[in-house]
Amino acid sequence: MTDADLTLDPDPPADERDPDTADIFPAAAVEPPPASLGDPYVVLARKYRPRTFEDLIGQEAMVRTLKNAFAAGRIAHAFMLTGVRGVGKTTTARLLARALNYESDTVHQPSVDLSLDGRHCRAIIEGRHIDVLELDAASRTKVDEMRELLDGVRYAPVEARYKVYVIDEVHMLSTAAFNALLKTLEEPPPHAKFIFATTEIRKVPVTILSRCQRFDLRRVEPEVIVGNLEQIATAEGAKIEAEGLLLIARAAEGSVRDAQSMLDQAIVQAERGQVVGAEAIRDMLGLADRAQTIALMEDIVRGRTAEALQAFRALYGLGADPAQVLGDLLEHAHGAALAKTLGPDALALPKDQAARLTALGAELSAGVLARLWQMLLKAQDEARRAGDPKATAEMAIIRLCYASDLPGPEEALKALQGGEPIRGGQPSAPGGGSSGGGATATARQPQARAAAVAAPALQSFEDVVRLIDDKRDITLKLDVEKYVRPVSFRPGAITFEPAPGAPSNLAQRLVARLKEWTGEPWLVAAEGGGGGESLYERAQRDRLEVRRGVEADPFVRTMLDAFPGAEIIGVRTLQIEPQGPPPDEAPADD
Repeated sequence: MTDADLTLDPDPPADERDPDTADIFPAAAVEPPPASLGDPYVVLARKYRPRTFEDLIGQEAMVRTLKNAFAAGRIAHAFMLTGVRGVGKTTTARLLARALNYESDTVHQPSVDLSLDGRHCRAIIEGRHIDVLELDAASRTKVDEMRELLDGVRYAPVEARYKVYVIDEVHMLSTAAFNALLKTLEEPPPHAKFIFATTEIRKVPVTILSRCQRFDLRRVEPEVIVGNLEQIATAEGAKIEAEGLLLIARAAEGSVRDAQSMLDQAIVQAERGQVVGAEAIRDMLGLADRAQTIALMEDIVRGRTAEALQAFRALYGLGADPAQVLGDLLEHAHGAALAKTLGPDALALPKDQAARLTALGAELSAGVLARLWQMLLKAQDEARRAGDPKATAEMAIIRLCYASDLPGPEEALKALQGGEPIRGGQPSAPGGGSSGGGATATARQPQARAAAVAAPALQSFEDVVRLIDDKRDITLKLDVEKYVRPVSFRPGAITFEPAPGAPSNLAQRLVARLKEWTGEPWLVAAEGGGGGESLYERAQRDRLEVRRGVEADPFVRTMLDAFPGAEIIGVRTLQIEPQGPPPDEAPADD
């Protein structure tokens, strides 16, 4: 065999194959390269992230403070940014890092004017600048990691003016890591700046906070978020109903990032070029129709239990979240209270919905609206934590309907003082309106009869006082003891002389309470004179007689004479337990 025989053919024919093995190794199909997909899609929250301080929406106070500080050259060495998610903490931190290291052909000092990119801006924006370190405290909680990080603080920056440390979620650091950071914050080198961001400002030690310039980024108002969403939708060529944008802004709860993420999802709810309706966005967010929840609110405040439950089940069947329905009812209670105080123009709602909430506010007192708010707030919290939110919401609606016509504490007190029965507290029948007072009175008749059977026989005025004490009606007990001078008593009738200062409605209150407790009618009359002592006056007389007896005691007189200026300031009767016979003595040992 020659050398030529060992040479491999560098370019064998493409179709040269062994015919015996052709079916084992089929030829690979050659496909054309895929068509160009263009640039990868960037979500709206990243695409429209603010590039300058002027782009930050809803944080005008912070931007104004920073501009003044940079203009005066009073730049802190550490900044603490706090606020809820999505309000711009990380974005502000990056803008601060750019402002601290801003440099151009004409500007050679820190500047908050970032309209034109400086030498370091692009690298900082893309997170690849060697002198700007962005860290997540959740992944570097240990003290050793913090010390390793801070070891580089003493070295000067390589390219930029300052070495900037951006630490996100700083509250996640351990106590030891905070202590390691504290020393550097106390005496920082002039070329180092720190920017901290956190959603849990209370978890940051006060020793750290006291060494930082703190900025609280506020929740952004829904109206401001709607304006931002309109600009983005126009730039994206999307058409969305104004009511739909308002739904997104409210659901975002002040977070711009959440609103932009929801807008990203809302844009694809319709074909390109078509208008995305509010109904589609409501379904996307799992929200209930506002008009339907207002109708549910009307059923609740009027005590229509069956209708309210049916309305809630209809909303639940359409996909509404129970906790969200209760949240909508909370908004309606708040809207009714605002409309009651400021008028319908205070509500950013369509005219028909604002008019309905205004009517609710006019129908309900401020006390009822406040009580409704408290009950709904508790119900929403229960629905969020419960294993069965639907059942929790239904029980809350039943509770609200039952309490819809209950009087407030003040109204109940006035009714009791006037001797009037307390009405309300009964849900409606399954197909009708509110039960009203007649049904309440009928429902309470068995209770009154049961009270009559259980109440003791009142054979004297002292029995009446003991009954009031047993029922723990402290106000009535004090008034009866102090102002009632009995003239005559028989079961079912009391005549008394009112002492000076007696309440004018004392007789009516006593009648109402005795009737409630005994189930029998009572006649209580207040006459002009002829009564004996009240219990309070009798107790005062007894105490005075006891004191006089003590003062007349020879031993006491001797003590008072022996100590000039001494006086008796009080008399107490001591209970002396009787002493038993002495124990038998043990016999002495012989």
